[in-house]
Amino acid sequence: MKNIVSSFPHKQKHYITLHPTNQQSQFREWLLKQDQTVKNTVYSFTEAEGEVWTLTRWLRARKYVLANTIAMVNEATAERADPRKADYYPDAYVALGVDPSIYVSQYPQLYAGFSKDGCPVFYSKPGRLNIDAVEAITTIPGILNYHWHIMQHDYTDRMLKYKEEHPDFTRFECVSVLDLDKLTLGQLGSRTLDIIKKQAFIDSLCFPETMNKMVIVNAPRFFSATWGVIKGFLDARTSAKVEIFSSMTAAKAKLREIISDDNLPSDYGGTAESTTSILAREAASGKSGRDRLLSEVIYVRSTQSLKFTLEDNEEVDIYVYTKAIDGANFRIMNSSKKELAPSMKVKHTGSTSDKEQASVIHLNPAGRVSGVKEIKIKAESLKTRMSSEAYLVVVNFYKK
Repeated sequence: MKNIVSSFPHKQKHYITLHPTNQQSQFREWLLKQDQTVKNTVYSFTEAEGEVWTLTRWLRARKYVLANTIAMVNEATAERADPRKADYYPDAYVALGVDPSIYVSQYPQLYAGFSKDGCPVFYSKPGRLNIDAVEAITTIPGILNYHWHIMQHDYTDRMLKYKEEHPDFTRFECVSVLDLDKLTLGQLGSRTLDIIKKQAFIDSLCFPETMNKMVIVNAPRFFSATWGVIKGFLDARTSAKVEIFSSMTAAKAKLREIISDDNLPSDYGGTAESTTSILAREAASGKSGRDRLLSEVIYVRSTQSLKFTLEDNEEVDIYVYTKAIDGANFRIMNSSKKELAPSMKVKHTGSTSDKEQASVIHLNPAGRVSGVKEIKIKAESLKTRMSSEAYLVVVNFYKK
């Protein structure tokens, strides 16, 4: 684990003149007396960040009031206790309880490039978030575990690598681009906001002052009211770093001020690889060995179906994730309605608790399906229902 501090630095290489040095000196003296666990809380990105910048982040988060800063460190140390025991979940699959690419397909988010100041740029697309799908494949604890993984492994490793390549780099901050394209008011229900609130709490408490800038793009008209709610989850300094754009043209101009063209994805006005292409490429990498991924939620009250096509050299494995209590019968058919595998009953065997993993059913356990151009997956509810149940169909495509 890279974020363990082996020793606490006793000398500063340089000073920042923007903060009161007396408070920093007192904070430093207090920290020297603490055990390694507390020091690791403060130096969450390792001592490579540098003493001055690290201590300043924590002091700034509590307006340089030493007592409040110390209280914050102690609270953050307590908050990190369980994740620390798990080494902050180095395996993303274990953290989520599901292939991360499937999760990201339903809640697109990724790092792509660096800002002109050297900050990694994080893109999140909540307008494409399907909360039913997310709840069908993982749990609230799983999502939070994954967040710890991202912050302590993915984000930290990116910062340390950049630091190796640019030794003078010290500000371990991030630029975030929040794309609200296709966002509806219905997506911002209590379940979604609860996830946002819990993640924001972790970031604000345990990784203070790490937001360099947030640019919100494609903001719909109703978002102003929602922003008022979300703003309440953030401290004043953080919310002041947020700029909101409804016009993509204006947003692209702003992004190009912050990010050079060769680091800015083409779908946001630059010349770098598009975020869509990056997500597709990442979905095809890793443990799965697949060539591409299709994941889509179907809502079944009586019957529902999903169609997709195969290339001549492709074969597929098909899985269904669900917490449906009544269940449905699933069939895999070709365009002539010939069944390509025995029908399967898909039903959740546990409770609907948000702390319990969903059931996953392999629709073609006898082997991958191939030799057809078009496949239709048809689901028929096992009971008469007044409302629908959600099923996430995941299709893994492989080259023969």
